[in-house]
Amino acid sequence: MERTLILVKPDGVQRGLIGEIIARFERRGLKLIGLKLLQMDRALAERHYAVHKGKPFYEGLLAYITSAPVTAMVWEGPNAIALTRQTMGSTKPGEAAPGSIRADFGMVVGRNLVHGSDGPETAAYEIPLFFKESELVGWTREVERWILE
Repeated sequence: MERTLILVKPDGVQRGLIGEIIARFERRGLKLIGLKLLQMDRALAERHYAVHKGKPFYEGLLAYITSAPVTAMVWEGPNAIALTRQTMGSTKPGEAAPGSIRADFGMVVGRNLVHGSDGPETAAYEIPLFFKESELVGWTREVERWILE
């Protein structure tokens, strides 16, 4: 099973969309194995967004992501990364597919509600930033046979 990190960013938390976002991933068939609400400090934000260091938007991104709580989640399932990215929609809400989180609730790239790992290597780096392995709960979902072959 593949795992991925999803963050509901400050705009999603402030707008009361945590439950709606979780529901979309659950309805998709993915399994939630880790969940926490936290205030990201600058040190964590710098580690999380290290790939953007030196870019013109970096400081603004750090200021934004640390401005209010975020909801960190780990989702699990076959092709979890591709499925969560499709469910989130394009980074630019105006280009996101109808029915995706960003198309339905976003207007501008700087307030696009959610972050998701973009590949297995990224997920392997990001998940431990937010969760200890002991905080991830392996569990059996009774409806699994109706979702997966």
